Amino acid sequence: MSNYDTIIIGAGHNGLAAATRLAQSGQKVLVLEQAATPGGAIAQSELEPGVFAPRFAHLLMGLGTPEIKALGLQDHGCTPAVSDMPTIALCPTGRHVVLQGGTVHYADGTPHPDAAQYQALTKRLTKFAAGIAQISRQAPPALTGGGWRQALDLGKIGLNMRLQGKDDLREFMRVALSNVYDAVLDEITDGPLAGVLGFDAILGGHMGPRAPGTMLSLLTRMREGARRSLPKGGMGALAASFTNAAIAAGVEIRCNSKVFEISVANDQVTGIVLQDGSRLACDQVLSSLDPKTTMHLSHILHYDAEMVRRVRHIRTKGAVAKVNLALSNAPKITGLDESLAAARWVMAPSMDALELGYNGAKYGRLPDDVIFEAVVPSLSDPSITTGGHHVLSAIVQYVPYELKQGWDTNSNTDLGNRVIAALDKVAPGLADSVTAREVISPQDIEIETGAPGGHWHHGELIADQMLMMRPAPGMERYALPVSGLFLCGASAHPGGDVTALPGLNAADAVLAGLKRKAA
Repeated sequence: MSNYDTIIIGAGHNGLAAATRLAQSGQKVLVLEQAATPGGAIAQSELEPGVFAPRFAHLLMGLGTPEIKALGLQDHGCTPAVSDMPTIALCPTGRHVVLQGGTVHYADGTPHPDAAQYQALTKRLTKFAAGIAQISRQAPPALTGGGWRQALDLGKIGLNMRLQGKDDLREFMRVALSNVYDAVLDEITDGPLAGVLGFDAILGGHMGPRAPGTMLSLLTRMREGARRSLPKGGMGALAASFTNAAIAAGVEIRCNSKVFEISVANDQVTGIVLQDGSRLACDQVLSSLDPKTTMHLSHILHYDAEMVRRVRHIRTKGAVAKVNLALSNAPKITGLDESLAAARWVMAPSMDALELGYNGAKYGRLPDDVIFEAVVPSLSDPSITTGGHHVLSAIVQYVPYELKQGWDTNSNTDLGNRVIAALDKVAPGLADSVTAREVISPQDIEIETGAPGGHWHHGELIADQMLMMRPAPGMERYALPVSGLFLCGASAHPGGDVTALPGLNAADAVLAGLKRKAA
């Protein structure tokens, strides 16, 4: 048996972040990954020779400078090709809206009638989001039995909010639990501009813009000033940065290593059993998997009935698919200056269009009018393709996990055709330039990554499954009831997206526990 201080299940960016932090603190750390390469959700696909696409995540909108510096990612090639990517709110009629640097205008340069209201709204929301960012960089206070330290943490959060001023505090409390549909349309008229804000609130989730608490989801995505960046070399280069930073810190990474069991004796983790039967001893296990899978690996008999019930009720129904396209030519959007072609494209014509899309997903139907976010990273960074080819990456919202007629090859083809047709309407000629495609359904995502229901965030990012409620009461501070067992993936606070915060916070929880034991 090999001996390690900590074994981490999953070499996604959160698992690698946790491993790096622990290794930097002197621990002997092993990361186990069932896939052939590290990276998880930030891995890449080769669509055809020399053309690489981000397999799942394709932009950064939450990886902050403190996390980059703490992990040393800047020493391993983590630099942006684009540091603040503009957003184009696509309009089926060609009246596209450009959102750039806090300003908003139509693509032809004419002013947008809601520009002033939009700027006032986003300025206020960005201020609130800065408070959310502070909460995200630490374990949330426990709901009960946290002791004086956690009571102090909760008091600091309340004080910081109070220092924003009485009016801002009142507005934050009003907005945080509101639905994005009403909160946004109280300020601006419905249309592509409102649709972008609604899309950012529901992205990755099985919920409509009228769902209570969707404003809190929007605020979490505005933590870093709502900026979106594109890593130089693509998401695959970012995966390499996380991997190399971990190795430089002394972490051992084993790929093609599927975990069969988390060994437990006397309610204490003792090690890992791999699928091939080999055993590895350790003092702690950090799991990037969802809580349900983690509990099964460590045997359900170690958990009381109430905790099992809570975990079973975590909402994890996925509603997002991924479509990657290899293109022989650069796409050109009608009515958009070529200098903005490398921007982030969002097709969400209105809040009402989002709500209609959600209605279809609820009943297991593919969307008639697809709602998506797309980028063409090869326009900003030609190094990710060869021969003048381009790659388009689209995250398609409201694609049901449970399709009424069932998922098969024809369903994937149908979805791909719908996305290509929608893109061809705004960028004529795109359909004829497609040389290869990849369609990844929610069920494909579940099979490949283990994400329950194919949910990108391992659980809805909505008010009753966030902060002190994530992933469920009793496991909100990363530790499970089995001593030495922790969650460190997207299911844990502060949730999904590429932030590294669940992994870093979980590692800090391990180190804090070891420090208390040594005292």
